[in-house]
Amino acid sequence: MSGCCPRGGGWKDFPFGNSVAVFKVCAKMFAMVAWRESLLRVTLKCHPHDADFFRTTFDAVQPGYAMHKDHWNTVTLDGSLPEGLLLEMIESSYALVVRGLRRADREMLESGC
Repeated sequence: MSGCCPRGGGWKDFPFGNSVAVFKVCAKMFAMVAWRESLLRVTLKCHPHDADFFRTTFDAVQPGYAMHKDHWNTVTLDGSLPEGLLLEMIESSYALVVRGLRRADREMLESGC
């Protein structure tokens, strides 16, 4: 079995307890949301060059909490980051993870699982 979700590839899981939602595609994490914090925080995969740019441009973007700092950013949703940019960052995180999947899993996703 490939581990690819039969519902189109993405789903939410709580492997670290109920205060952190982890969003996965084919069993690989692309987003982690600390949704019980006073200010919502989302951790997203990012290309290292972009990760550094976001960190130096936006105070709300920091190196990924408890993650590989070169490839993950944690974004505090305090209203300072434009919503459109946040959505692009989420889509990019998903795409980076999909790009790293096994070919069979990528093909399964493309076919709608």
